[in-house]
Amino acid sequence: MTDRPASWRMPTPKQMDKLSAEAARTRGPSAAAPDAPLPAEYWESVLKDPHADGTGAPVRQRRLSEIQRHVLRISCRRCERTVEIQTADAVRLYGANAVWKDVAQRLLDNTCQQRTGRHEEDGCWPAFDAP
Repeated sequence: MTDRPASWRMPTPKQMDKLSAEAARTRGPSAAAPDAPLPAEYWESVLKDPHADGTGAPVRQRRLSEIQRHVLRISCRRCERTVEIQTADAVRLYGANAVWKDVAQRLLDNTCQQRTGRHEEDGCWPAFDAP
């Protein structure tokens, strides 16, 4: 261990000015002006993104009646088990107003193989997959 102060690691103000001036000089002009409109390809990719479906809520937080998928899939991160259910069957069993996250947790817990006896460790850890 040395007795040098921590300031020996920091550049001096003169060195920092020199570094910032050099960085500004070597930085080239940007490809587009900041106020230039974005290309149409950008907006197409944004709108085609599966997360941009307009509702704003992730699939796991939606009610079953709001989900347009035919098959709902949930898997466990812990035991790698996957459970699939048709949306119509889920609505029939749990109701149209049930939240998918709660239904998925119930589906995994009903057939869970990872029981240790400790509440913190019991049960499956859901991972919401897109079919």
